Amino acid sequence: MKKHLVTSLLYTVITAIALGIVYPLFVTAIAHTVLRDKADGQLVYDAHGQIIGSKLIGQAFTGPAYFHSRPSAAGTGYDAANSSGSNLGPTSKALVDRVHQSVASETTSGPVPVDLITASASGLDPDITPAAAMYQVSRIAPLRRVSEADLQALVQANIQQRQFGILGEPRVNVLALNLALDAAHPAK
Repeated sequence: MKKHLVTSLLYTVITAIALGIVYPLFVTAIAHTVLRDKADGQLVYDAHGQIIGSKLIGQAFTGPAYFHSRPSAAGTGYDAANSSGSNLGPTSKALVDRVHQSVASETTSGPVPVDLITASASGLDPDITPAAAMYQVSRIAPLRRVSEADLQALVQANIQQRQFGILGEPRVNVLALNLALDAAHPAK
């Protein structure tokens, strides 16, 4: 019995070291060598080398001259430590009130795209639908003193198609779109 206990403990320790330490370090080393940008979280830097965000985590853009992200259910803003959905169901008064408040805060007319008034499952989604980006063009154009057609072209240029042509839906990364907006049409 003692021999079986020692053998099982040795296997447990060896397996824990191999699969809990060696394998993760090996995979991390390969990822940092082969896919450095992805392994580091697809960080976005400004012209001075300062990190301004990530392509993978949404950010709160609240200024009227910027494209807005989806609302975040992750704490106050896009706090990755609180990543989770709100767990509010369609009969929840809190959800209905939040949606009505979001719709009322929109200054343009017409139906508001659903992704501008509801949070994603993680609460950290960096993307919106092309329709949600196009919806915001009429608000941003006069503030940037640019034609709606120019902004629509900018949105079109920033649409990411389905991965491999079949996975997911067309989407627009809000951080990338706002950086392109600042580069092409700086706020005045």
